Amino acid sequence: MSRRIRLGISPCPNDTFAFHGLLTRAVDWRGLEFEISLLDIERLNEALLAREFDVCKASFRAALEVADDVVVLPSGSALGFGVGPLLLAAAPGSAPDDGRQLTLCPGRHTTAALLFDLFHPRSTRVEHVVFSEIMPRLSAGSADFGVCIHEGRFTWQRHGLGLVEDLGSRWEQESRCPLPLGGIVADRRLPREMIATVQAVVQDSLRLALASPEAPLPTMRAYAQEFDDDVLMRHVALYVNEWTENLGETGARALDEFSARARAVGVGSAAALCVFGR
Repeated sequence: MSRRIRLGISPCPNDTFAFHGLLTRAVDWRGLEFEISLLDIERLNEALLAREFDVCKASFRAALEVADDVVVLPSGSALGFGVGPLLLAAAPGSAPDDGRQLTLCPGRHTTAALLFDLFHPRSTRVEHVVFSEIMPRLSAGSADFGVCIHEGRFTWQRHGLGLVEDLGSRWEQESRCPLPLGGIVADRRLPREMIATVQAVVQDSLRLALASPEAPLPTMRAYAQEFDDDVLMRHVALYVNEWTENLGETGARALDEFSARARAVGVGSAAALCVFGR
């Protein structure tokens, strides 16, 4: 049996932090052979839907569309309180309430886009772009609003933009659950023992990074949109938490809530997202 695993992850700092050990082979690959691609999150989402990878990071909104075909690994997720995307305005003090206005979202399959649809349905026109284009376009005045993710959460004020709403905080208030942004999903066609081995390697890599948090910085810098080490480590401190190590009962409950709310607005399949081993 082939031990090759086609793995896709994003270049955002929480992924390159968590996967530094795997990327550099500082952890044992446990007999597997990983072919690793680093791609923008929406490209990963599209690859997931096309089943291009055996294991990949994906937005939970995208994973919902293939929930029958994938399982979520217990380790490697971005889920928590205070981690949600920000709805920003090019003109501070404005709000999305005019169909002529334009909102930029980081991809139609992203959790960020789903939150905008949940909380601001049909409020503006929407255009989906690569996340790194959003703040520059807002600053240039070519869009009215943007849903900001990744490092931009820490740097948006430098661009003279206004905060309309923290979409993650609104999720927390309405659901009483941490926000599930994205996670590592495995194709159910893989043998169960192989999925378990992938999970063990991911967990080894994450634990290595947590034991020596500055060691992954060269890997993080190589792929980041922001090169300030303080910004990179603040990103890690926010998005890498106890649920990244293991989703546990709280994470599973948050995924159930997320699945139900998405289905209520016609997103996803009838199946809920399932955590491997549960």
